[in-house]
Amino acid sequence: MLKRTGPISTLLWPNSVALVGASDDVTRIGGRPLRYLRESGFAGSIYPVNPKRETVQGVKAFSSVAALPEAPDVAILAVPAAATVQAVRECAERGVKAAIVFSAGFAETDAAGRAMQDEMVGIARDSGMRLLGPNCLGVFNSSIGFYGTFSAMLDGGLVTPGSIGIVSQSGAYGSHLMYLARLRGLGMSYMITTGNECDIDVSEALRWMVEQPDINVVMAYAEGVRDRDTFIQALEIARERRKAIVFMKVGRSAVGAHAVSSHTAALAGSDAIFDAVFRQYGVWRASTTAEQIDIAAACSRGVYPKNNSLGIFTMSGGFGIQMADDAEAAGLDVKPMPEKAQEELKALLPYASPRNPVDATAQAVTDLPLMTNFISAMLEKGDFGFFAGIFGSGPASPTFSGKLRQALEVAAASSRDTIMALTMTAPDEIVRAYEKEAFIVAQDGSALMKTLGAMVHFKESFERAGRAPATIPLPEPVDLGTEPLSELAAKQILGAAGVPFTADRLVVPAGDIRAAADAVGYPQVLKIVSADIAHKTEIGGVIVGVKDAEEAEQAFATILSRAQEKRPDARVDGVMVAPMISGGVETIVGVVSDPVFGPVVMLGLGGVFVEVLKDVTFRVAPFDVDEAHRMIREIRGFAMLEGVRGAPPSDVDALAEMLAALSRFAAANAAGIDSIDLNPVRVMERGKGVMALDALVVPRGAKVESH
Repeated sequence: MLKRTGPISTLLWPNSVALVGASDDVTRIGGRPLRYLRESGFAGSIYPVNPKRETVQGVKAFSSVAALPEAPDVAILAVPAAATVQAVRECAERGVKAAIVFSAGFAETDAAGRAMQDEMVGIARDSGMRLLGPNCLGVFNSSIGFYGTFSAMLDGGLVTPGSIGIVSQSGAYGSHLMYLARLRGLGMSYMITTGNECDIDVSEALRWMVEQPDINVVMAYAEGVRDRDTFIQALEIARERRKAIVFMKVGRSAVGAHAVSSHTAALAGSDAIFDAVFRQYGVWRASTTAEQIDIAAACSRGVYPKNNSLGIFTMSGGFGIQMADDAEAAGLDVKPMPEKAQEELKALLPYASPRNPVDATAQAVTDLPLMTNFISAMLEKGDFGFFAGIFGSGPASPTFSGKLRQALEVAAASSRDTIMALTMTAPDEIVRAYEKEAFIVAQDGSALMKTLGAMVHFKESFERAGRAPATIPLPEPVDLGTEPLSELAAKQILGAAGVPFTADRLVVPAGDIRAAADAVGYPQVLKIVSADIAHKTEIGGVIVGVKDAEEAEQAFATILSRAQEKRPDARVDGVMVAPMISGGVETIVGVVSDPVFGPVVMLGLGGVFVEVLKDVTFRVAPFDVDEAHRMIREIRGFAMLEGVRGAPPSDVDALAEMLAALSRFAAANAAGIDSIDLNPVRVMERGKGVMALDALVVPRGAKVESH
């Protein structure tokens, strides 16, 4: 047996198992695990615990955990909630290493249930015993026949070991994934369902799963995570070890509490931030369960394409065009065949379309050598990362299936570094036969293209892991205090951290506005400076387009008068004089403190893009300049930064440098930041940098005015 160490390894690789609440009825919660353990041939010791029986399902039973001949590695607790705390206590006293709690009725119900759960956790923690659940469906390790679960999905048969693992907060969903994957003939070695997560949570389970050498891909399900550091660590390990994570994340909610004080926070929902985390660490977020299964199946061999190009072979032009459209949407490159190869194929069949998609027409159905030659040419000369053949119901045809199989096998032998994919409608046994030969098979072309796009996504993520810096150095934290900061104070702090600002001047209420205005130059903007007035425009505290000293003097007096009238309680430092900056592309940059992931940096295009279209993206801090570039390219309006309608390209490099610097500052000051807004940030033309025109920093605990 492969030796595994660590608390979860004990849970998944036990040498002995006690089943507390064991039942003779194989359809009951206390009966199913024992039935599965017996049917699987589990080689470890099995100890049913039932004080009312001498044997359970033919296995010697024991009256209590204390009466067992040894302290078992794992105890499966299949007793009602009211009896569970005592069962945990008995296991702890006996020295059990880990326990699985099936029963519901704890923290998910009411305060009394929460109290029972807390008591149970305290008992386990004092003894060093780990707990899985409560309210979970347990685990399995099919490679040793250990089934610590009562899932009825196993009634149709046990699981074949393989390179897929399942980690799920929901027992029902995890079990459903297992069932669907088994129907597909996929091998799965482990499943962990975490339920209420009173101790072992989805983050720890995921980290353990990606560390297993026999796992290539993990299907995961969660509504949220509690342990940010372990979760991020799991994602990093997966990327470093080339393990694909296909995640079903459910639940959409706003951060909420901070939205009134920060534009950034108002745009940052927890779901959007999960999206960003997944992109940052190369996780694929599945939109459907079918997609999750398809991608896991394709990644189960741990083989990824040499590039993102796709060669499409079809015998019907329409299907080929449709697949090409779907391929482009999935980020695949349907590049043309080399000109010489096209000429050779034209010589074989003058009315064929050899560009890509390569359409051999219906002639290929009756001419096996022709089909073989066309496919071989694509594989030998196209240098494609993927080959996709569109065959419809052909593989199920008694007169065509054999010829097709022969043509594909002969052609595939000529290029072993191209991943072969097929669309077909055929009985399961035919599909499974192709899959055993490493073909990726799908009935729907659109779904297949999404699967191939996911494989490219993983390949590129794995390559980034190899280039990523081991650590990102952080600056020394700054004492931000707990009081609101004025724009001037925010600019001074962020400017020292690497955020570029205009050369502004502060004029105190009794100061010389004319001298400051002349020194800054015209046109200019005047703004009230007060830590108590976060949203300056709402009190008329900003006047733009000031053209000379006389206008500056009038604007100065007007702003101070408005502040006194509308916010007489506000502490006013004075008025800031700043040059008017025109040109460039307007963006918004910010930081929000997420309840799970801590400081998260946001980027979006300004104006209608952010206000109406919510065209924003996020990254967990800190990150490097390369990650900042990927972040910038994710916004839907990125073309604006590339230059449209004759506008010059923007200084994207400078924007990336600023985002990375802001991320380092945010990470270093995670304990002291509630939110940061830089709005607007103008990205000037290439080589001329970026300029943040306004800044709002809200320290942790500071009370600021709402919009």
